Amino acid sequence: MKLYGKITSGLGTAKMWVGKIESVFEEKTKIKLFHGTLNIKLENDYIIDPDWIIKPEEYGGTQNVLVKKCKVLGHIAYAVRAEKNQIGKGDHDLKILEIVSDINFRKEYNLKDGTSVTVETKI
Repeated sequence: MKLYGKITSGLGTAKMWVGKIESVFEEKTKIKLFHGTLNIKLENDYIIDPDWIIKPEEYGGTQNVLVKKCKVLGHIAYAVRAEKNQIGKGDHDLKILEIVSDINFRKEYNLKDGTSVTVETKI
């Protein structure tokens, strides 16, 4: 499935949350995450059908984190979404997709807010 959207700024808290889940990611994927997310505002709502779930006890949090493997600009990445956001009670609506990876997409690809991107979820 291909999802279409535009780069958007986030809330500024991703560095802390990625720091909390990074050891779980490294164990499951063997990649070391960049401490931040690439936020994409999709054209349509998207419900993550997770490949796996990070449980609160795994990272010291209060809710599940849904994880879906994807590709952005040909690079392997993961869409992550807090369970509250998935059910409409969080800080982001269903059009916001947060992407984590081992790179800083903004720097690597010189991305700015408003840049169009495609996310592939069937890889």
